Amino acid sequence: MGSRWALRAGRAFDGARFLPDGATVLVEGERIVGVEAAAFRTPDDVPVTDVGGGTLLPGLVDCHVHLVASGAFPGTPGSLEWAGTAAAAAADEVVTAGLRAQVAAGVTSVRDLGDAGYRVLEHRGREGEGLPRVVAAGPPITIPLGHCWFLGGDVDPDDPATMDRAVAERVERGVDVVKVMASGGFLTPGSDMLGAQFDVAPLRRLVGAAHAAGLRVVAHAHSVAGAEVATDAGVDGLEHFTCMSEGGADPPPALLARVADAGLTVCPTLGNDPSRFPPVSAMPPHVLEMLQRVGITDRDEHFARVAANSVRLREHGIRVVSGLDAGAMPAKPHGHLWRSVAELVGGGWPVDEALATATSVAADDCGIDAGRLATGRLADLLVVDGDLAADVTMLSRPLAVWVGGVAVER
Repeated sequence: MGSRWALRAGRAFDGARFLPDGATVLVEGERIVGVEAAAFRTPDDVPVTDVGGGTLLPGLVDCHVHLVASGAFPGTPGSLEWAGTAAAAAADEVVTAGLRAQVAAGVTSVRDLGDAGYRVLEHRGREGEGLPRVVAAGPPITIPLGHCWFLGGDVDPDDPATMDRAVAERVERGVDVVKVMASGGFLTPGSDMLGAQFDVAPLRRLVGAAHAAGLRVVAHAHSVAGAEVATDAGVDGLEHFTCMSEGGADPPPALLARVADAGLTVCPTLGNDPSRFPPVSAMPPHVLEMLQRVGITDRDEHFARVAANSVRLREHGIRVVSGLDAGAMPAKPHGHLWRSVAELVGGGWPVDEALATATSVAADDCGIDAGRLATGRLADLLVVDGDLAADVTMLSRPLAVWVGGVAVER
């Protein structure tokens, strides 16, 4: 156990609510050992750091990242396509750079859902270096030439034995969660964004094998069809849940009710940096074709619609976590999780509930003992500039970060 110290803040969010009396958080070793009001008088032998005009909150948890990619343009070094054939040393450099960018932005834990060669698993346990905690899925399971097939996780959905082997391989490698591609995706030419990549039976078999091994399953699902199959198969979470069909992107009420009744977690992967979007003229033909097919003519209008749709998840009582899809494309760089939270608020979520999707709810969903200012929790802490309750974009202005009670050099 290390020596005891404390952080004092007149403004604080504990992972679920803003604390009207602020907070004095006492830390010993890697754990929080006490949470009191800001006016609490600490023992004389406990050094106290006052956060000044900032807001203290738990470190952020990004529930959907791709650490083997840096957000480079598809097909270029640093992209997911590149990662599938990259040398281990080159991939490791990208992973480390992504982790550094994340923690510098106040993200103290990440859930990696798109690995190549299981490289990310080698980067778990680097908290002592001041890097984020890592929950890792390994390569996502997909169909031949399906979404992200280039990451090496393709299986034959018509051969039950391959589904069993895919799960067994991940169990042997020691993954923390299983990722499956229930629909196609923008990044993979030829994959069907509006269809389902698996029938219910093989996907249910995969889910059953994973659950028998004590692993949860999350499904990439951009389409209504993919989300329906994944829900029927008994997955634990839906990634993106864009609910795209020929008519656009809208979640059907019946599907929302089913997702809520099944207790699934949804990660809408909201947020992007508009300055990093390539011009339309530079977009791959298959992306332009899909946008036309779905009827997306205005990018900003589409994103606003998806953010507004997220309120319907809240209204149905669906558990929502935040994840940026960091590393997948240029507009989603590592360290921008704050954009996911801001999109929820812009779509109509209360600030405290939006912040919980990236702290307490996210940590619980990832199985990480952090995400709250509470006694016994890991001391993953973040101080941001200004009054976060009044302006959620202050989340983009971190002043100090701790991982397991250790200050991160910035």
